[in-house]
Amino acid sequence: MSKTKNKTGVVVAGLLLAILMASMDNTIVATSMGNIIGEMGGLDKFVWVTSAYMVAEMAGMPIFGKLSDMYGRKRFFIFGIIVFMIGSALCGTANSIVELSMYRVIQGIGGGALVPITFTIMFDAVSPQDRGKLGGLFGAVFGMSSIFGPLLGAYITDYISWEWIFYINLPLGLISFAMIAFFYKESPVHNKQRIDWFGAITLVAAIICLMFALELGGKEYAWDSAQIIGLFTGFAVCAILFLIIETRVSEPIISFGMFRNRLYASSNAIAMLSGAAFITASVYIPIFIQGVLGGSATNSGLVLLPMMLGSVVTATAGGFLLTKLPYRTIMIPTLILLVVGLALLTTIGTDTSRFVVTIYMVLVGLGIGASFSVLSNAAIHSFKANQRGAASSTLNFLRSLGMTLGITIFGILQSHALTKKLSDSFAGADQPAVPEGMDFSDPHALLNPEVRANIPQEALAKVTEGLSDSIVFTFAWGIIPAALAVVFALVMSKEKMDPAAEQEEYAAGH
Repeated sequence: MSKTKNKTGVVVAGLLLAILMASMDNTIVATSMGNIIGEMGGLDKFVWVTSAYMVAEMAGMPIFGKLSDMYGRKRFFIFGIIVFMIGSALCGTANSIVELSMYRVIQGIGGGALVPITFTIMFDAVSPQDRGKLGGLFGAVFGMSSIFGPLLGAYITDYISWEWIFYINLPLGLISFAMIAFFYKESPVHNKQRIDWFGAITLVAAIICLMFALELGGKEYAWDSAQIIGLFTGFAVCAILFLIIETRVSEPIISFGMFRNRLYASSNAIAMLSGAAFITASVYIPIFIQGVLGGSATNSGLVLLPMMLGSVVTATAGGFLLTKLPYRTIMIPTLILLVVGLALLTTIGTDTSRFVVTIYMVLVGLGIGASFSVLSNAAIHSFKANQRGAASSTLNFLRSLGMTLGITIFGILQSHALTKKLSDSFAGADQPAVPEGMDFSDPHALLNPEVRANIPQEALAKVTEGLSDSIVFTFAWGIIPAALAVVFALVMSKEKMDPAAEQEEYAAGH
C-alpha cells in the first residue's frame, strides 16, 4: 500500500511539473521580448512569438484530449512532453523572430497535449479520497503559473540570458518524463474509435483564423481591412463547417451531446467567462500601478503577487471542500467575490493608495482561485474514463479562448476610451499641447520613464488621469462576464464529489 502511495506521489509530482511548464510558457516570454528583439530585430513580427504558441496549444487541446480517450493518456502525455522539449530546445537556438515563432508552434503542440491530459491523468491516478486536495494543488499551480511566468522570465533574462527561458524546460521536462514513464501504470482498456479528421482540420483552421484576426486587428492591420475581415470570414466558415461535421460524425472531437449535461455545460461557461474577467485585472492592474500611481515595479509578476496569493488560497480551499460541498456551493460565493473585486476596482483613481488597490487585487484573486481547482473536477464528474480526456480538454480550451477574447475585446475598449479622453483633454485652446510623439492608442507607451520625463507636468497630469479613467472604464466592462459566471454558477446542478461512489471504478482500473 505504501509503495502504491509512493508511486502516486511521484506521478503527481511529474504532473505538477508538466502543468507548470506548459501553462507558464504562455507568459514567460512576455518580459524577455525586449531583449530578444534587441538581439534579433523583427519588432514588426514580435506578436507572432506569443500567438504561435497560443494558436498551436488551443488547437491541440480538444484533439489530444479526444485521442487520449481513444488510445490512452500515457502515450500522448509522453508525446506532448517530448515535442514540448524539442520545441524548447529549438527556441533557444533561434536566430530570427520568424524562426523563433516557428519553433514556438512546435512547443505549443506539446503544450496542447500536456495541459488537458495532465488534469485527466490526475483524476485517473489519484484515489477518490485524495482528488479534492490534489485538485486544489493543481489548480493553485495552474493559476500561479500565469502570474509567476513573467517574473521568472524577467529574472532569467536579466541574470542569465533569454535562451534559458526555453532551456530551463529541458531538465524539468526530463524529470517529468521519467516520473510518468516509469511510475504511471495506466489501465490497458481503452475505447478504440474512428478519428474525426475533418472535424480536427476545420477546428484547427477556425482557431488559426480567429487567433490571427484578434492578434493582428488594430495592430498590423485596421479592423476593417480586407485581411482582418478575410480572417474573420474564414473563422466563421470553418466554425460552421466544424459544427455541421461534429453533429454528423459518430465520434466527434467535441461532443455536443456532453453539453446536455447541466453540470458540464455550466462549468465550461463559467471557465470561459471568469477567464475573460480575470485576464482584465491581470493585464490592466500593472498598467494602473505603474502608469497612474507611479509604481517602480515594471514586472507584472511582482505587481500581481497579492492577486496570485489570493487565488492560491481559494484554489487550495476549493480543492479541500470538493468532497464536503456541492461544486455550485463553492463556486457561487467565490465568483461573487470576483464581481465585488472588479466593482471595487471601478472606484479607483489617481488619488487611490497602493494599499487600497492591493486589497481589491486580493479580492479578485480570491474570486478566481476556486475556478482553477473546482471546475476541472466538475467538468469530468459526470463522465466515465473514456470521455474524461475530451471533457477536460474542452474546458481548458474554452478557458483559454475566454482569456484570449477578453484580452482583445477589453483591449479595444480601453484603447478607444483612452484615445477619446486624451483627445478631449488636449483639444481646447486653453489646454496643454499634445506631447510630441505621444501615441494615445498604446497604454504601454505611456509607461516608458523616458517618455514621461519629457512630458510637461500639466500635460502629464492629463495623461495620467486619462489612463486612469480608461482602465476603470475597462474594469466596469469586466464585471459583465464575471456577473454572467455567477448566473451560470447559480444554475449548476447540485452534485458534489462522492469518493465512495467513485472508489469502485478507481479500484477496477488499479
